[in-house]
Amino acid sequence: MDEGLIATARARLYSGVISDVLDSLGNLVHALPPCIRPLDEGLTMFGRARTGLYASVYHVEPGANPYDLEIQLVDSLAPGDVPVLACPPGNRVAPWGELLSTAALARQAAGVVTDGLVRDVRLIRAMGFPVFAGGIGPLDSKGRGEVRAIDIPIECGGIALRPGDWIFGDVDGVVVIPADLAEQAVTLALQKVDHETTVRDELAAGESLATVFARHQIL
Repeated sequence: MDEGLIATARARLYSGVISDVLDSLGNLVHALPPCIRPLDEGLTMFGRARTGLYASVYHVEPGANPYDLEIQLVDSLAPGDVPVLACPPGNRVAPWGELLSTAALARQAAGVVTDGLVRDVRLIRAMGFPVFAGGIGPLDSKGRGEVRAIDIPIECGGIALRPGDWIFGDVDGVVVIPADLAEQAVTLALQKVDHETTVRDELAAGESLATVFARHQIL
């Protein structure tokens, strides 16, 4: 996607309008569950998905590095990437924290999404790095969960996604934009934002909702 279009999307779009556009394109299953929330509601995230699949574990083999694939994923992040970490159910794993946020921010990642937990919240908020997580808790992943594969198709929060799909997150939630729809969806969403601005101005001027809806078919 053109870098100018990406920058414009980050500055002007919001998850609701992208969701509407994906609906119109026939992609109805694209929003992560509402339990996946931003640590900082003032931040917006938009970037390409890099995936990590966690599995439950209950011990660490002597001499093993339980963070091996997790480290590989973070060290290989490119500018604009969004690690998307799928965790097993049960709230046993906090796969993300301050040090991984620091490393990802240094690589100019656009943010991170996980249906697991996040920790070191105060420090992450201070650095202004967008993190969307299924909860907050202090539990390290060591001895509880390990990345078993990276850059493979996954489900995060029950929503299927693939590496290279686009992820948009803001205060309203997180949506997954399939790679083959991304440029079209973003272009249409920017057009819809312009139309909604017109609708908002007409409503603010006192026109009735029925009249404005009849004129624009936007609500």
